[in-house]
Amino acid sequence: MRKSPGSLATPAAVTLRVARDYAEPTGLAGRRGGAVPPLAVDLRGVHKSFGSVQAVRGVALSIGSGEVMAFLGPNGAGKTSTIDMILGLSRPDAGQVEVYGMAPRQAVRKGLVSAVMQAGGLLKDLTVAETVQYTARLFAVSRPVGEVLERAGITAIAGRRVGKCSGGEQQRLRFAMALIPDPELLILDEPTQGMDVEGRRGFWKAIRDDAASGRTIVFATHYLEEADAYAGRIVLISKGQIVADGTAAEVKGLACGRTIRATLPGADQAALRAMPGVEGVEVRGDTVLIHSGDTDAVARRLLTQTSARDLEITSRGLEEAFIALTGDGAAGPPDGRQAAT
Repeated sequence: MRKSPGSLATPAAVTLRVARDYAEPTGLAGRRGGAVPPLAVDLRGVHKSFGSVQAVRGVALSIGSGEVMAFLGPNGAGKTSTIDMILGLSRPDAGQVEVYGMAPRQAVRKGLVSAVMQAGGLLKDLTVAETVQYTARLFAVSRPVGEVLERAGITAIAGRRVGKCSGGEQQRLRFAMALIPDPELLILDEPTQGMDVEGRRGFWKAIRDDAASGRTIVFATHYLEEADAYAGRIVLISKGQIVADGTAAEVKGLACGRTIRATLPGADQAALRAMPGVEGVEVRGDTVLIHSGDTDAVARRLLTQTSARDLEITSRGLEEAFIALTGDGAAGPPDGRQAAT
């Protein structure tokens, strides 16, 4: 794909990969009015290798317009390689990738897709406002600069040089740049990296507002609580294959067993681990966490054979499901509610 004119080469937002004279009208119905649009993303049997390393192995994934989807996986799982193919930054070795029914690069040219990446692509000597203004000039049609600055929560620092901005502020600037063409699909790669708690909260409020307007959001994050709180759908990828696809509750349910939390001062970890049905024990001060596939039986033993009190039984969380489905001991794509790969 051609680079934009001037010295600004490839900023973090894929928006800047489209120069003004390269932009095309969208002609896409949906959020901008009209009939039901095609799938936002459609991957069919996609493979991608780098030498002897199979980064993506037969991924099949469809993302409907208006979905908010978290794309999760450990480092080296194939997330970035898959996202790069959706953005048209690389091509699959086999299989097909379509974005709104067209080739990814064509969708980017039409301003249908923007991305907020983790780092890079900002000129440190420009101010925040100048960076967004420059971005806006690359498109035949763009949202007002003041509007996207406000949307990203950086109006107050519009006159600050980029090099003087914190990591979180620079990430908000990338978000503003990505909003310039008013994209139908927004892809976020670790979007809150470097933000403090308040900044993360404000960022996700803006994302929620965007999602409410019908924009499709796909984000990758290492903050699993963000995926749990904000995604309507979670897709887990491991070793180049999708191993789980569903709501947060459905994905959590794939991690067998539940957890008992109880108050038990001076807990004997060895004795607890020896109880039938116990899979793991954690001791945190006077609190014990016991993981089991039969928590009812373990709870009865705790109440009758120990001094445990204040018992609470909960389903395993997203972190436990993530580890169980993507860890070294995972057996690969399981059957049932998960997407075929």
